[in-house]
Amino acid sequence: MGIRSAYKQMITSGELTPDPAQKAAIQALFRLERQIRMSRSWWRALLGLRPRVYGMYLWGPPGRGKSMMMDLFFHNAHIASKRRVHFHAFMAEVHHAIGLWRESDAAARKRHFGTHRGDDPIAPVARLIASQSQLLCFDELQVTDIADAMILGRLFEALFARKVVLVATSNRPPDDLYKDGLNRDLFKPFIDMIKTRCHVVEVDGPRDFRLDRLRDQQTWFSPASDAQARAGFDALWASMTRGMSEREAVLTVNERKLTFATTSGPMLRADFQHLCAANNGAADYLAIAERFTTVFIENVPALSADNRNEARRFVTLIDALYEARTRTVILAEREPEQLYPTGDGAFEFERTVSRLEEMRSEDYLKSAR
Repeated sequence: MGIRSAYKQMITSGELTPDPAQKAAIQALFRLERQIRMSRSWWRALLGLRPRVYGMYLWGPPGRGKSMMMDLFFHNAHIASKRRVHFHAFMAEVHHAIGLWRESDAAARKRHFGTHRGDDPIAPVARLIASQSQLLCFDELQVTDIADAMILGRLFEALFARKVVLVATSNRPPDDLYKDGLNRDLFKPFIDMIKTRCHVVEVDGPRDFRLDRLRDQQTWFSPASDAQARAGFDALWASMTRGMSEREAVLTVNERKLTFATTSGPMLRADFQHLCAANNGAADYLAIAERFTTVFIENVPALSADNRNEARRFVTLIDALYEARTRTVILAEREPEQLYPTGDGAFEFERTVSRLEEMRSEDYLKSAR
């Protein structure tokens, strides 16, 4: 139906609350939607009237609806080959493709990438990406890795040349990307490219809709075996992800892959067993805290010396989420102070109890990112 009509329908149904900053961003995305349609019109091509379309960069504080609006745009975009992916996952795939090119002989390169002369992997990797997706939608574009920074400019120069359209969300304006990073001067061409070739739109509404939905809501539900507690947990997840799609996410940590079945924008929903019974460590939990701003953890059991390994991992997970100021919602068998009340390890767990209690407070939720 088009992004503007879809957004109006969500306002009319009460699914969304009117917001001037969102309305301005929706209007900008509507114009991009029209440009894409015109750029793919055969008669405009015949008359030489096809516009050159590069994309849009939506930035602003968390919770302003950027992911929701990009979902609306993605689902209504009239492009057959399109992809919505978290930026870090995309870059992990790019590095894998570059590594494959460098490690392959001529026959393997031709098989994977087609015919290409020279040893520079950027052009064939860009051609491969463009052959699979003419629209790339990135959630939470942020650059912290020097390896990403060094190739982004050349990669997107090649992608834009192949008429790939980019739509990205970020918490930072373009000029703040890779701020204070090593060899940042080499990254500036990518910043210039975003500013000159994409429409940069600030989504600066005063309301944090995710915080609004969490405020005055409980964020700890127990007991997990109680149907009412589970229903409350499910209802809060549904409210927080309203208007957004759910998808699988894969994090790469020290060449290991962590796969999560249920994510929505910057939010994760995962089972205690998946997080803490598996052989995960501090690096994995730090990666989760960096990637997600809100984490729902369900089915946390009563803890004791009998499941001390899981308890230790849970402590490490909560430490990572707390230090990152991640909003955390938990469905557990008991209240925090009764989660690990006695036995070997109970004393050490008291600090985690204190953190869990603080993470329920309105002050913590307000200070969370």
